[in-house]
Amino acid sequence: MTSILILNGPNLNLLGTRQPDVYGHSILADIETVCRAHASSRGAKMEFAQSNSEGALIDHIHAAKGVHGGIILNAGAYTHTSIALMDAIASVELPVVELHLSNVHAREEFRHVSYIAPVALGVISGFGAAGYPLAMDALLTHLAQHG
Repeated sequence: MTSILILNGPNLNLLGTRQPDVYGHSILADIETVCRAHASSRGAKMEFAQSNSEGALIDHIHAAKGVHGGIILNAGAYTHTSIALMDAIASVELPVVELHLSNVHAREEFRHVSYIAPVALGVISGFGAAGYPLAMDALLTHLAQHG
């Protein structure tokens, strides 16, 4: 059975209360529930984690090698700053889908730069919480096609 890691970065623990006009009203626990149901419907297993710490996110990425077939990463603001996360993704050689709740390209210019995108399969951005199942479908389809 295919297993994926869904990894959430800084401030995502505040979803639902943090700038709901930008990030929506869903809380992270609700998104996790939707993801678990979606994974089950696709015959997949998943692990769901969140950390505000860059080092902890890197540890999760390293630990995914040999355990998960791929990663969905909502790195939050680390997307635009973390060469360390980019290097961790490149090091584990797992397919990664970069995910954003908001449309980062319609926001401040500094959010237009991603250190994750060059090592990701693709980017899903701007669909709010609905982006998670979209990212899961994209990753699971890739894994089914590429073993």
